[in-house]
Amino acid sequence: MRDFDLSPLSFLVVDDNHHMISILRELLRALGAGTVHDARDAADAFEIVRSSPIDLAIVDYLMEPLDGLDFIRLIRTAKDSYDPELPILLLTAHTERARIQEARDAGASDVVRKPISAQRLYQRIQVLLQINRRFIQSPQYTGPDRRRMRSKPYSGPDRRKGD
Repeated sequence: MRDFDLSPLSFLVVDDNHHMISILRELLRALGAGTVHDARDAADAFEIVRSSPIDLAIVDYLMEPLDGLDFIRLIRTAKDSYDPELPILLLTAHTERARIQEARDAGASDVVRKPISAQRLYQRIQVLLQINRRFIQSPQYTGPDRRRMRSKPYSGPDRRKGD
């Protein structure tokens, strides 16, 4: 299962549940992660990102007082954000279509359903770190390109009348 070396990487786990932090920390260690930081809320997590180099954040959706989406928006758009392009994996037990779209629109790099297995976590980390989606910054959206499929360049006749 392990063909991607996680030992030089630094992870941040953000969850208000101490047990979930412990589980994710142990899963990451079992996968060979080098450094694992953790935070119990979004404000502390933002300070960690500002003070330590983080390669990937794993964030819970529902937290108090700021939730995972608030944290993602802070990372993506705050003027003092250290790394707006930080890959962020959002974990949630609530995978209704509207919530997934809300997470996507907030700038989450990917969303994974809880409970999560070591294999699923490793696969998602590997994808996030190997497939670098273009980063978009606009007044309406800041985050990784929401389009996942790369279309082939159009090679047929002109598509528009003006072309």
